[in-house]
Amino acid sequence: MINKLFSLSGKTALITGGNKGIGMAMAIGLAEAGADIIVVSGSVELEGSNVGQAVKALGRKFKAYQANLANRASLYSFIELLFSENQQIDILVNNAGTILRKPAAEHPDEYWDGVLSLNLDTPFILAREIGKRMLQQGSGKIIFTCSLLSFQGGINVPG
Repeated sequence: MINKLFSLSGKTALITGGNKGIGMAMAIGLAEAGADIIVVSGSVELEGSNVGQAVKALGRKFKAYQANLANRASLYSFIELLFSENQQIDILVNNAGTILRKPAAEHPDEYWDGVLSLNLDTPFILAREIGKRMLQQGSGKIIFTCSLLSFQGGINVPG
């Protein structure tokens, strides 16, 4: 009964950072509700990943892409590839994120830039670009996740 009420049959979800942790749990949960799953991560195996096996075991379609989402060129190449394959995205889960532990006095600009790129720029760019498609198709959902450290820093976690 509850699955019928919240059925995602016929929908496709794109999950960033969906290779492990919360992203993998989201992929499996959405697949349990009937959605087909696309995962993009810098570390996901294109074939035979744990998340892919779990999604397929639920009878759902699974596709994996590798991309360095903190790199603008790589991010835009991924978006272009996704659109060139005519992938309809009904649900976007912006989950990828990173922290780099190092005292602030030793935290180089490159670390700071990388953290901000993946944690802020990437979710915005994906929401904007995929959101345009969702507006054209007349529906869609965008979900953002973040770490508690986005609200408070730590002595060794400036970024």
